[in-house]
Amino acid sequence: AALTYYDGYRQARLPANLLQAQRDYFGAHTYERTDKARGETFHTDWIRERNI
Repeated sequence: AALTYYDGYRQARLPANLLQAQRDYFGAHTYERTDKARGETFHTDWIRERNI
C-alpha cells in the first residue's frame, strides 16, 4: 500500500478519475477531460448513458 501511495504521489496526473466520476454521478458535479482545454467542464447523464 505504501509503494502504491508513493507511485501515485510521484505522478504528474493523479489517478482520481474514478473519484471524479462518482462525484459527477451522485451529486451532479462536473469534471474536466484531459483531452480538452483546461477549465472546460463536462457533465454526463449517467442513467441515460447506461440505457443507450
